[in-house]
Amino acid sequence: MLPTNHFKHALRAGRAQIGVWSTIPSSYVCELVAGAGYDWMLLDTEHTPTDVPLMLQQLQAVAAAQPAAHAALPTQAVVRPAWNDAVLIKRYLDIGAQTLLLPFVQNAQEAQAAVDAIRYAPAGIRGMGGSTRAANFGRTTDYVARAADELCLLVQVETAEALEQIEAIAAVDGIDGIFIGPADLSASLGYPGQMRHPVVNAAINDAIRRIRACGKAPGILMVDEQRARECLELGAQFVAVALDTLVLRDGLDAAAKRFGGAASAAVTPSSY
Repeated sequence: MLPTNHFKHALRAGRAQIGVWSTIPSSYVCELVAGAGYDWMLLDTEHTPTDVPLMLQQLQAVAAAQPAAHAALPTQAVVRPAWNDAVLIKRYLDIGAQTLLLPFVQNAQEAQAAVDAIRYAPAGIRGMGGSTRAANFGRTTDYVARAADELCLLVQVETAEALEQIEAIAAVDGIDGIFIGPADLSASLGYPGQMRHPVVNAAINDAIRRIRACGKAPGILMVDEQRARECLELGAQFVAVALDTLVLRDGLDAAAKRFGGAASAAVTPSSY
């Protein structure tokens, strides 16, 4: 049986999906994060040492996670390949990824190439893999005919040039959502590392409105809570509001700061 892509169907229904960004290449950590109750979690390979075999383990861990009591559905995995590359895309689809987020898509031609890469011929160029994990090793006999129904394709616009092409990218049949990459966009606009600069904020706001006006789902990573809520109010539909490495780093740093030198001060040398 072909698994339902609840993330894709939620976007098509216009429902906001709150996510978490996962960059720690560990199936153990993925299972922990997936149990928190987010609607979706991004499994990154662009800025992590994750490769295809490790991603298989991460996908298995997400699927095995026990959802939090407040979660309506189990967390859905979104895989980000390192590049908009047909070979990489094929490999992640074959191991069972149903939603892909492709970085640095600059124009409609590159968006069309991504669509072609997730579809079998004659609609696309995806290679026929036989008994892949995505097809339950051949047990899902109608996988080839129905795969596209449950695949979700998201593309990133993260430069000033790409922002100008939003309408053209959105017009490509098969694009489900457009993600705004705030970090790279800030650099492209001349404000590297200043993701809250007024010029960057204005560009993001405009992009969200334009994507939504095209009938596609806008998305963004924004760990600043106030700004994340602003993006949701503007119409962003898939918003990652936390990042696993930052949560871990900040929690550890805060605990160390609270205790400071107390541990060493509490130990007094023995007198002889």
